[in-house]
Amino acid sequence: MLANSPLRGLGRARSRGISALVALSTVATLGVTACGDADTTLRTPDGEVISTVTSRIARVNIVNADRDYAQTCLAPTATDAGRTDVARVVVTDPSLLDAFCALGIGSKVRAVTADAGSIPAYLGPALGAVPTLGDKPTAEQVREAAPQLVLATPSTAAELSALRQTGALGSARVATIEPGKDWRAQFTAVAAALNRSAAATERLAEFDAEVKRIGTVMDAAHNQVSLVRFTPDAELLEGTANFGASILAQIGVQRPAAQRGADPVVVTEANFTDADADLIYISAEGEQGMSRATSVLDSDRWLEMGAPSWQRVLWINDDVWFRSSGLAAAWLVLNDAKSSLNSSSAGE
Repeated sequence: MLANSPLRGLGRARSRGISALVALSTVATLGVTACGDADTTLRTPDGEVISTVTSRIARVNIVNADRDYAQTCLAPTATDAGRTDVARVVVTDPSLLDAFCALGIGSKVRAVTADAGSIPAYLGPALGAVPTLGDKPTAEQVREAAPQLVLATPSTAAELSALRQTGALGSARVATIEPGKDWRAQFTAVAAALNRSAAATERLAEFDAEVKRIGTVMDAAHNQVSLVRFTPDAELLEGTANFGASILAQIGVQRPAAQRGADPVVVTEANFTDADADLIYISAEGEQGMSRATSVLDSDRWLEMGAPSWQRVLWINDDVWFRSSGLAAAWLVLNDAKSSLNSSSAGE
């Protein structure tokens, strides 16, 4: 296995929760002083650390509840032969940051022209700490970032214009990435702008090889998985066009007949049981989505379906599965499937 293989880090990565809403990775501490040294970690009598990570909501287990997002990003990659490396980059669209994470070069991002809190949490603390300049950066902020390259998307033309209007971009090169619906195409486009096309090809090949292996080892073709998403407005049977579903499809996982269309379907009294399958992955968007989810999960009608009665229902991270895309996020979804396709919420 290559030294910079994503299996080195992501295979061991664990999730800190199902969404930013439920900040699930809190470890309880107890102040203890001994021999002048402070040990604030709560431990058992034999010295083992006691973790209070929330691993269960409404009697349903959370997949990879203790995932450490500091492990999301992969090992650094090299530039293409004969090409010059880029040391300092300003990004105008947070959706482009996944590629930096997957290429292991997040440290090159010196600023993002976006609002504070807009950097996806799954990218980890290093990228989360990158300065966010809002949509109207000052000349001083741009000079401090001193970009050699600015990466933008058509949807962030205003932010790019604001950068130019500061007059502080100097000789920085500008590359506009067409996002599209194909996360692989976006990844390779960002990699090309960063002179890392060969590394991108290698990283995608590593991912595809692991997907194929997992699909075979876990007999994915004989697993039927339902994706149920609770939003503030509805309970949805997700289709095939969302990011998480596309990774499941690549693994070879089957979907219930009612969920084989591209678009999500709103759950009604008439189609309620279309949510059932061998395994149900559930997620919630925001506090209202969570409230709707817990109400449904406690209902008799839900509990009488096959998967709930077999305790084959699991929480997944809504932000990663449905509101992100990219190779780094794809590894997280793959590792969720790897650790849960044959799991349940029993025995907790």
